[in-house]
Amino acid sequence: MKQTQRYKRTRAQESSSAIERMYITMRHLFNRGFYKPMGVSGETLRQELLVLRPEIYGSIAEERVELNGLLYVIDRLPRGIEECSIINLTSDEGYSKSHFASILPEKRRRNCYRIDNEQMNIEITRGRSDIYDIMTHLTFLFIESHKISKSVIIDDAGATSRDWEKLEKVVKSTKKLEQKEREIAISYAANILGRTFSEICAIYNNFAVPSQPERFLHIVYWLGKQAIEEHISNHKRLVTFSPVLREEIGHHIHGGIWANTVKEVLYKHNLIDRPIHIISANMHSVMNVLFAPTGLKTLAAKHDIFEVYKMLSDNTNKALRQKVKDEALKSGMFYIEDKSGANIDVQIFDTEKLDHSKLDINTDKTILKSKKPVILVMDYAFGEQAYETIDELLKPFDGENDKTYLDVRSISIMGKAGILEGNKGDIMIPSAHIFEGTADNYPFTNELSKNDLEFEGISVYEGAMVTVLGTSLQNKDILKFFHESTWNVIGLEMEGAHYQKAIQSASLIRGSIKKDVKVRYAYYASDNPLETGSTLASGGLGTSGVKPTYHITRTILEQIFN
Repeated sequence: MKQTQRYKRTRAQESSSAIERMYITMRHLFNRGFYKPMGVSGETLRQELLVLRPEIYGSIAEERVELNGLLYVIDRLPRGIEECSIINLTSDEGYSKSHFASILPEKRRRNCYRIDNEQMNIEITRGRSDIYDIMTHLTFLFIESHKISKSVIIDDAGATSRDWEKLEKVVKSTKKLEQKEREIAISYAANILGRTFSEICAIYNNFAVPSQPERFLHIVYWLGKQAIEEHISNHKRLVTFSPVLREEIGHHIHGGIWANTVKEVLYKHNLIDRPIHIISANMHSVMNVLFAPTGLKTLAAKHDIFEVYKMLSDNTNKALRQKVKDEALKSGMFYIEDKSGANIDVQIFDTEKLDHSKLDINTDKTILKSKKPVILVMDYAFGEQAYETIDELLKPFDGENDKTYLDVRSISIMGKAGILEGNKGDIMIPSAHIFEGTADNYPFTNELSKNDLEFEGISVYEGAMVTVLGTSLQNKDILKFFHESTWNVIGLEMEGAHYQKAIQSASLIRGSIKKDVKVRYAYYASDNPLETGSTLASGGLGTSGVKPTYHITRTILEQIFN
């Protein structure tokens, strides 16, 4: 009798299963309250991450240490975390009012506190996505640290190599390194990391900070030192979750406080009964489009407006930025600096106070004068936090005497995302959000179309987009499947399905906003995870993101104003 041929899974299926197992494992470890990343409890996370081999973590499955992935992770974790053997994830539990100095990662909005030589506390106020992001990054970091220890331990007793001893001497020295001494130290590090001298020289300064120019060597040493101690003493590094965090997560504590603060400002300034247009965006593009022509009148007369936007995007031009902000504040803008812990600042624009004649975008002045719309710009949410914040914001405002339902006319979401067809700086217009790892799909009518956003030098793509659990969990195989299958996926991001879930529940189930609320989604490509050298770990957009960002912003505002 002929034996049935065993079914062989594709790499995409293996990757999908690995993401699902990681997701389940992370929830289990969080509920448990602690785990040891390099111990038995962290084994599943390590194994699945090595099966997955995400593009952002490059050569994680190889013996050599991954440099670009290390830089990406270090930028998103607090400075000094490589020295700590205990990492404690907490809620907002009062550390901001203590003597502990807040440590902010370079590229994540998280308050972190160094408790002592061994412990780092990381404050979680942005929901489960923040927790999964940190757990994934720590797993990568500790895998890489054990590569270092395997490279330098030369016998069972824990003796270390000459390169390691030389590197240790350099790191412990307080003497400022000259170029020659730095290059000698880089040579030791190259042997330890399994990388070439030129590879390390190319990335070395990207790790540096003003107070620590040789930070790369410091990170390598401490990662290796912690892993060596784990090998010799079997005393594993520990990740813990505070009881308060485990109790509060998922209950919209910070999102509720944030939304109430925003609605109180609207109420205070008699704006809560006016037509409201919500835009999730950065804290500069809407303000600059509305007020750069007047705030920088001389500059705007001499240059193309997109050149002015580029100047404003340069961090060195703080004086120009301040001029625009001052103009906005005296012309109907209210700024709400977030104190809730949600880390989402807000700008409110009263268009009744705008001088419409000085705008350089198309407007219907009759509609503007009669309807007097209010534009509410909220800073980017992070993953699941998008649901928490929009869900709370769309609820009625409980005033002193009665409930006030917000007259929300449109919700526009703009931001950056990974593209699966095209290049950095191109634009994606989603027709649906597919929530990865679930059966949840959110089709919708997007008010933005390809015709609206076609622009010189920018390609525009339309199709479905995947909302992922984390950008650090994606690999080429699963993304190719989404792109090449009948799903016709054009890109990936982390918030779309969460936003749409909140909008649909508010409009179709709760009835807190009108059913005909208009939605707009548009993303510009920050990376292409299907192209080697174009992932998020390979660096940012630089000024190439200015044109798509402002083109999307201008288009959204023109639709609102017409």
